[in-house]
Amino acid sequence: MGKATSNPRPEAEAEAKSKSSMTVVKDVCAKHVSMLIGFLQRMGINSDSVPDICKTKDFYSHLIHHIIKPDQVLRGRITCLLTVNLAISSNNRAISKHQGAVAAIAEKVLYACARTMVAKDKDIFLGELSISYLSSAPVNTKVIVDCSVVRSGRNLTVVAMEFKVKKTGKLAYTARSTFFNMPVAKL
Repeated sequence: MGKATSNPRPEAEAEAKSKSSMTVVKDVCAKHVSMLIGFLQRMGINSDSVPDICKTKDFYSHLIHHIIKPDQVLRGRITCLLTVNLAISSNNRAISKHQGAVAAIAEKVLYACARTMVAKDKDIFLGELSISYLSSAPVNTKVIVDCSVVRSGRNLTVVAMEFKVKKTGKLAYTARSTFFNMPVAKL
């Protein structure tokens, strides 16, 4: 008598295929991974449709590096000029800058400003980031991003930032971050 074989469900086969090509942290519950994959697939996103370049570390840097130009870099202070384009705009009626783009830009420039004060041999990591969204910056607007170190000590560095519309001088966003400095190991 022959052994009966069962064909797996198409969903299970697709899930097994997608799981085999992704990296999952060991500490994450398989149930949560499965739920996330299911959610992404229901939204029309699957791992095959995401380009490989989007799966690299700091990918969002590639999205914002061409819209922000450094104007002045001094010890403890950085000023940049940001051009708001459709790629970083939200889809609301005012077509203002998307809050995720503000956070990505703020993180990169705040980190660069902190690095002007902290020695390169010290590792720093972002411990806190707060952003206030005060008004919008419409598409095709130039925004001045002014960032300065408020305090820099042995263990932490505090950096503040303002986004002002260049044409009017109106304050659009503010950000403040705390970076923790890791001491250099003494061997």
